[in-house]
Amino acid sequence: MVEIKRLSTGIRELDKILCGGIPEGFFVTLTGEPGTGKTIACLHFIWAGLTNLEKCIYVTTEESRESIIRQAAQFGMNFRKALDNNRLIIIDALMKERNDYWSLREVTLEELLRKVIEAKKELGSPCKRLVIDSLSAFWLKAPSLARQISYDLKRILNKWRFTIYATSQYAITTGSAFGWGAEHIADGIIRFKRSIRRGRLRRYILVEKMRQTPHDLRVYEIDIVDKIGLVVLGPIEERIEDHVLPKRVMEKIRRVTEESRP
Repeated sequence: MVEIKRLSTGIRELDKILCGGIPEGFFVTLTGEPGTGKTIACLHFIWAGLTNLEKCIYVTTEESRESIIRQAAQFGMNFRKALDNNRLIIIDALMKERNDYWSLREVTLEELLRKVIEAKKELGSPCKRLVIDSLSAFWLKAPSLARQISYDLKRILNKWRFTIYATSQYAITTGSAFGWGAEHIADGIIRFKRSIRRGRLRRYILVEKMRQTPHDLRVYEIDIVDKIGLVVLGPIEERIEDHVLPKRVMEKIRRVTEESRP
């Protein structure tokens, strides 16, 4: 059997769920509602590469470069030093500063690919890790093109031997992905979810798909801890839906279930 080389997610417990990490060269989409921990998972992924003496690229579309640097510092990740040492390039698609070479002038697939490839050439080897946070920004005006954009992105960047984390936003109202694009072509899907239980916000993670990996199929509760980052607390016994449905609905389901028993 051919041994699969894997890259650490930067989160030890998640690596265990994934039998050692992300297979090198995979396109992995991180999906979920806002505030569920997707960006922090991306920070861990990049920091794992930097601490392994790799060079990395981070594309941010919904926060500024400075915001990403500050957020990483909150969890003990010195992105500023990596930038100064030419080991990290953060491509800013939000601020569009004219005098900033690593800003996207337009949020288009063509401009994204051009800048990412330029950054790869600038950093040289070993530049393995790429984060696009979020990919949803590239089809905001045309959700119907999401699948085509995702396919073209994966096809072209695969030639540059990246292992890619691409976040994809879920609509708060429907719980569905905007565009339904990246999931169809992704080699892996890591879903993030949240709920309110007993008056407290709780977050969850589930590996829905990871090719070539006999990954754990359970839902895990996660937390975001200051100075540490994303922490996997452990598997949950109940379904996430049990935490979301109103109490009166759950009571009705219980009654119907009991009445249907022989």
